[in-house]
Amino acid sequence: MSFALPRFDCDQFVRATLAEDLGEGGDVTCAAVIPADARFAGVMDSRDPITVAGLGLAEAFFRALDPDARIERLVADGDSVAPGTELLRLQGLARALLTAERSALNTVQHLSGIATLTRRYVDAIAGTGATLLDTRKTLPGLRVLEKYATRMGGATNHRMGLWDAAMIKDNHVAVAGSVETAVARAVAAGVERIIVEVDRIDQIAPALHAGATHLLLDNMGPPMLREAVALVAGRVPTEASGGVNLDTIRAIAETGVTYISVGRLTQSAPAADIGLDFATL
Repeated sequence: MSFALPRFDCDQFVRATLAEDLGEGGDVTCAAVIPADARFAGVMDSRDPITVAGLGLAEAFFRALDPDARIERLVADGDSVAPGTELLRLQGLARALLTAERSALNTVQHLSGIATLTRRYVDAIAGTGATLLDTRKTLPGLRVLEKYATRMGGATNHRMGLWDAAMIKDNHVAVAGSVETAVARAVAAGVERIIVEVDRIDQIAPALHAGATHLLLDNMGPPMLREAVALVAGRVPTEASGGVNLDTIRAIAETGVTYISVGRLTQSAPAADIGLDFATL
């Protein structure tokens, strides 16, 4: 079963990751210690309650070194599982499985960590009507994967990059001269999605009048957010951003904002505790 995402080359990612680990000398430990025909069976399992992401990539790593490996995924990406849950079983050549082990585990641990933290935020705003968004605060080269992991945790992707929407922030406004000028230029350029960051109530009316299609309400506390949402009155989506954590997100969501964006989802998620135990066949 392949792992396919838009704008992501799974085969190239697997090759580059394994090449980084193998270097020019290959896995000298396995070559010296493990007979070429030795076979292993293994089980990947969760050590903590987690939301799973990246099992398809783990399978791709193992198959890259042993195309005939027998691999069975026991849960699906996006599933929330209890400690001790078996995620994946595999059998194959011992050298290949051991060589691919760390790359496979690192990837699943990282992506499942993001999915697990994301699910906590999604659960914290359940029933409010607000939608959780991720951000562009991702590791270079891993954006597509990390944003995939937030989706597995229940979030919605914000901009994938600089290309899919204009986001006019304070530095853009400083150069343009005003919010109105910056937005008007984006409109004139034919940009369809124009997100405008505002941190004061008096910036809302000019941004809307100039053609903003989405307002990012930056670093506003709940009272100011309620005032902003009332002023916007549903004309465009509203997004709360800044100072959001698990202790504050519920109160922010209850102000009536459409979206809440959280950089922590990809910036601060700890790796999930996932193990892989092998036995000789």
